[in-house]
Amino acid sequence: MDEKSVIYVISDSIGETADQVTRAAIAQYGVMAADIRRIPYVSEKETIEELINEAKKHNSIIVYTLVIPELKEYFEKEAKKQGLVIVDIMGPVIEAISHITKTKPTYTPGIIRQLDEEYFKKVEAIEFAVKYDDGKDPKGVKKADIVIIGVSRTSKTPLSMYLANKNLKVANIPLVPEVEPPKELYEISSKRVFGLTSSPHKLNVIRQERLKALGLSFEANYANMDRILQELEYAENIMKKIGCPIIDVTNKAIEETASIILKIMKEDN
Repeated sequence: MDEKSVIYVISDSIGETADQVTRAAIAQYGVMAADIRRIPYVSEKETIEELINEAKKHNSIIVYTLVIPELKEYFEKEAKKQGLVIVDIMGPVIEAISHITKTKPTYTPGIIRQLDEEYFKKVEAIEFAVKYDDGKDPKGVKKADIVIIGVSRTSKTPLSMYLANKNLKVANIPLVPEVEPPKELYEISSKRVFGLTSSPHKLNVIRQERLKALGLSFEANYANMDRILQELEYAENIMKKIGCPIIDVTNKAIEETASIILKIMKEDN
């Protein structure tokens, strides 16, 4: 392979996989033994014809990751007609997996990049939920896709994490009579805010269990029924002032509450 040799890397996506494999192979020669020309997003037969004609002039190798069956078949047929050396990076692996699993691939160009993007969005959303959990930083209110408000033990945190796994950035704010809600709550659209409430009895039971887990007395103000009623009234007034939807989570699973929120958001868009 002389210094002027050309290797074409073509793909119906970005072509990064084929490019990296080609560079790894060239590195085995210790020097840059060929000029790599990457041609991404190949989607038409006319483009393939032009590439084949160009490659023939340089007596080139063509390395490819074409997953769309019709395009791949056309390319292989035309390249072989011209006597070109072609290297299929993904085809043999896809066929082997299909044979073992007895299933058919989706033949979707660039799917790994799409999956990676989806994964990183989810990670970002989870990190956001952790950072802006329980009112730690009110600045998160304006950055959030959803803001959840409610008194203690209305499942704000687990709901936030569940929605984060749906790639939504969620901040949650506890409502306590002695603490004024952050001003940011009144500066965003009420459509992004969701209030959670529950029956006093249910909260009383949950809070008593919480105190028990912490080794504290049931007599603590936290689980006192009068205190719970006061908190619920205060929270309801705040929610009405904001004008946000209020969801009673008394007998609802996290998934059910999340489904209600997602449905409301969809209807508002």
